[in-house]
Amino acid sequence: MRSGTHLFAALVVCLTSGAALAQYSRSAGQNAPASVSVESYVDDSGRQQQREVRRKAEADRFGNAAGNQHDLAVDGAFDGQTVAVLHLYTQEGFDFSLPKKALAQKGFSVYRWLNQPPSPEELEAKLKKACQLWVISGASQQLNEKHLAVIKRFFDSGKGVYIWGDNEPYYADANAVAQALLGTQMLGNLTGDKVVGLQKGQGTPGLLRNHLLTTGLEYVYEGITIATIQPNQTLTPLIYGSEGNLVAAFHDRDGKRAILDGGFTRLYYKWDTAGTGRYVKNAAAWLVNVERFGSTVVAEQFRKGGEKRPQ
Repeated sequence: MRSGTHLFAALVVCLTSGAALAQYSRSAGQNAPASVSVESYVDDSGRQQQREVRRKAEADRFGNAAGNQHDLAVDGAFDGQTVAVLHLYTQEGFDFSLPKKALAQKGFSVYRWLNQPPSPEELEAKLKKACQLWVISGASQQLNEKHLAVIKRFFDSGKGVYIWGDNEPYYADANAVAQALLGTQMLGNLTGDKVVGLQKGQGTPGLLRNHLLTTGLEYVYEGITIATIQPNQTLTPLIYGSEGNLVAAFHDRDGKRAILDGGFTRLYYKWDTAGTGRYVKNAAAWLVNVERFGSTVVAEQFRKGGEKRPQ
């Protein structure tokens, strides 16, 4: 796990990078960002002056900073970049329309395979046009060793991977990918259905403080039923649930990024509860890994490929 000092140092590096500044908002890395206004005042000599005044941003009804300007990325920052989704669980009205709409605010298009994966060859070809892959697991494993090898090469190249599972048994492919990439898995079934705030101490329920992924978030809905991530030395805890279980964690080492999450229900269930839309946008923006690739690499690859952008 990273110490608070290491996290702060990493944040400073991110925010002083030209590529990051081009796409990240002024609120990047702040859970409770400030709004900045200019006000006039009269100084001691009687002259009228102006100064910047910083106040905590106006909050939405859940207590998070209101407005897209407090997301990690500015709107439209990732125009031309594609999120590829292996959507292997589509029950109970889970059509991905809400995450897709949120991602579009930042410029992302979405390319999805529904209910079953493509051939390993098609997966590898399509991933050449994507900046990240999201795997939403079903109850039985559908990805074979060749699929996993394709995903591992994609991850090792520095492209982001979001691994989504949920309560047992809905983590079969999530665990296959998590084992291949991160050497871990998720287990179990806990009822959540609560909103958690910021962590008050290491390992306590809530969100990791002051990380790019939790920009603009002081509260987030944990999901209705949740699997528990099994921690290891490659992961940094991100969200602990109301029962003290590790709901989500991330990997950020050697230029490679991934997120492992045991609560995919929040992608469609109680979407309008605290923080989900912002969290999804932050996650996609972070997984682009602009600190490694710069702001245009995926768009350049896309133009060279000469294909119509998938929708």
